[in-house]
Amino acid sequence: MTTRSDRRRILKLAAATLAMPLVPRLAGAEAWPAEKIIRAVVPFGAGSTVDLLARIVLDPVSRQIGQTIVIENRGGAGGTIGSAQVAKADPDGYTLLVNAAAHSAAPAAYPQITYNPATDFAGVAMFGVVPNVLTVSPSKGITTVQQLVEKALDTGTMTFASAGVGSATHWAAERFILSAGIKATHVPFSGGPEALTEVMTGRVDFCCIGVPSSLPLVKDGRLVALAVSTPKRSAALPEVPTTLEAGFRDSDYTYWNGVLAPAKTPRAIVDRLHAEIMTALALPDVQAKLAPQGVEPLPLEPAAIDAMIVREIAGNLALAKAAGLKFN
Repeated sequence: MTTRSDRRRILKLAAATLAMPLVPRLAGAEAWPAEKIIRAVVPFGAGSTVDLLARIVLDPVSRQIGQTIVIENRGGAGGTIGSAQVAKADPDGYTLLVNAAAHSAAPAAYPQITYNPATDFAGVAMFGVVPNVLTVSPSKGITTVQQLVEKALDTGTMTFASAGVGSATHWAAERFILSAGIKATHVPFSGGPEALTEVMTGRVDFCCIGVPSSLPLVKDGRLVALAVSTPKRSAALPEVPTTLEAGFRDSDYTYWNGVLAPAKTPRAIVDRLHAEIMTALALPDVQAKLAPQGVEPLPLEPAAIDAMIVREIAGNLALAKAAGLKFN
């Protein structure tokens, strides 16, 4: 028979057992960052918009905290391969995910993904919002969005390139296609640079891709910028109208870029990372690199990032269902 004294001992033992995992976790948070390399996984190829912004922002963060941050490109499947790796990583602050709005589109584009973009990650900080640019090859002889739509309606169909199924470049194009009432066949690639190459050659008709990747090619005359996806014009391409200005309702797309961590990463580490990234974003040299690429600030706290992702996932699923979008 269990006595009152026995029950007290059992309760004390249980309380001590429950507290044990917490001790090393808190100690790890206080010691972070230790002498250990921090991996920042970019789930897209080198040279992509996400990759470029990660390198601009995380380089000064590395100097600020006195630890090496290594960018690892793990592209494929619209960003879901690299994201899945981070979702399963130890939540110790030494593995991070640098992703974009494709993160919230993954459940709609890849119903069988092995992770939950909302519950398996914790928002850390946003680099900002990047306009996607609707671009074509000069050889197409198209100089306005209206001409692109007219050609699509005349020919019955067109082709568009993306950095992968479910990527922000894919989703932005699908929103435009739906709004314009045209048909276009998706031609996915493993990354933005490959997609841009095919559009430049004219083998693929158009793409909607981030300013950082496309701007040099637009400036060199190798691509024609028809419109940007943001609600207002981009400072990097002030002469280029928005798709909304061009008359296409609900065609705008918020292409955010930022950092997330595995969900159980200690709050102290998440808050420290958030503060360090905000400090880096305020540096004059970082702002000088981001401004010409049209990056608009999106200063959200970690909890607000988590809430935004939940809303976006629901919105993307509803849109895909209502529009009958077929991701291939």
